Amino acid sequence: MAHNFDVIVIGGGPGGYVCAIRAAQLGLKTACIESRGTLGGTCLNIGCIPSKSLLNLSENYHKAKKDFNQQGIEIGEVKINIDKMMSTKNKSVQVLTKGVEFLFKKNKVTYIKGKGVLFSKNDVVVYNDNKKEQYITKNIVIATGSEVATLPGIKIDEKNIISSTGALSLKKIPKKLVIIGGGYIGLEMGSVWSRLGTEVTVVEYLDHITPGMDREISSEFQKILSKQGIKFKLNSKVTSVKNQNDSVIVDFVNKDSSKGSLKADKVLVSIGRKPYTEGLNLSKIGVKKDSKGKIEVNEKLQTSVQNIYAIGDVIKGPMLAHKAEEEGIAVAEILAGQAGHVNYDVIPGVVYTSPEVATVGKTEEQLKSQSQSYKVGKFPFLANSRAKVNNETEGFVKILADSKTDKVLGVHIIGPHCGEMIAEMALAMEFGASAEDIARTCHAHPTHTEAIKEAALAVDKRPIHF
Repeated sequence: MAHNFDVIVIGGGPGGYVCAIRAAQLGLKTACIESRGTLGGTCLNIGCIPSKSLLNLSENYHKAKKDFNQQGIEIGEVKINIDKMMSTKNKSVQVLTKGVEFLFKKNKVTYIKGKGVLFSKNDVVVYNDNKKEQYITKNIVIATGSEVATLPGIKIDEKNIISSTGALSLKKIPKKLVIIGGGYIGLEMGSVWSRLGTEVTVVEYLDHITPGMDREISSEFQKILSKQGIKFKLNSKVTSVKNQNDSVIVDFVNKDSSKGSLKADKVLVSIGRKPYTEGLNLSKIGVKKDSKGKIEVNEKLQTSVQNIYAIGDVIKGPMLAHKAEEEGIAVAEILAGQAGHVNYDVIPGVVYTSPEVATVGKTEEQLKSQSQSYKVGKFPFLANSRAKVNNETEGFVKILADSKTDKVLGVHIIGPHCGEMIAEMALAMEFGASAEDIARTCHAHPTHTEAIKEAALAVDKRPIHF
């Protein structure tokens, strides 16, 4: 027996579940299909949320072990109980996934467990174990997310050669960890295990870490991580990764053609993610993809088939949970006849290391390549009173503004709590603020956010405290 819906969302990650909830709020009869068995997608189950739990716990441990005694908080021997730490992480994930399920019930979204396959533009069949069920719908939203990208010839076994999923569930602290790829996921995982006592080496193909980030921030970030004990092999192409007894051997070639080799207990392959659209029957239905496997969409997030939409990691733009959420809400509102919209110029990105790195808008390199004339305002946390008293003085705020209009074009921060601070600048940019607007907004004292005000003053070469 077929069930009829106004909209079926395939995928229950941040994009999919948010889209389903908003569509239901707007009066559409909505279902969400998820094959994982729990809602929340990669982000909630094996990504953002568990990694932030481990980052927080490992940072607390590191502070207790390294900083407290110097600051007059004297404690005895500090020990790590890795089982308890993993259990704390797992509990957080469980509570949050159950929370999404509750939100579905509250908003009357039909939650369907299983794998959804498109048989026509209005016909979705869901396979769950040996059962299959047919659903008829007016509209379909594809929100199936992404999966770990791999290197040719390297097999991830999640034992010694691991992905980020494996790095979130190690049973014991490795002595040596090699990370292939200097992007934010690898660096976050590297930070966790480095703080817990692992010797971490990052092998990166490019001559800098965090590709796409403002280069000045990227260089500072690498300096800080190096000071924390993380080693870097840049300009290095990995040629093979092999299990050898209980170790893993990573062979690589430098830009100058010299060869190198590293031996580790674990190797984390962290070279990015790729869209997951396998088994959906998209080509048969006529949904077009680009050369990178991303689903092509127009400004209304419609695919080449009019009533089929796509959001999140399967389409253009950064693979970020909050970007997928924005698209999910936009699609739901478009389906309800409203004017849904996503401003791709103002999507913040955060690396949750210590210190954090946060960015929104254009980098200096992008502005140069677009021949855009701009001014720069910078302010170091070393001159910020709250950062000073908290012993969190690394990093700086950098604001890029249009030379003629003073409109803020990009903001890049490395420093304490900047993952929270970036929201102020995203809001400012959404409203088209100038650096002068930020500089003339009264910021509470003493706070880290005063560094933003000072950087805005510095755009006009008039900071007070530096």
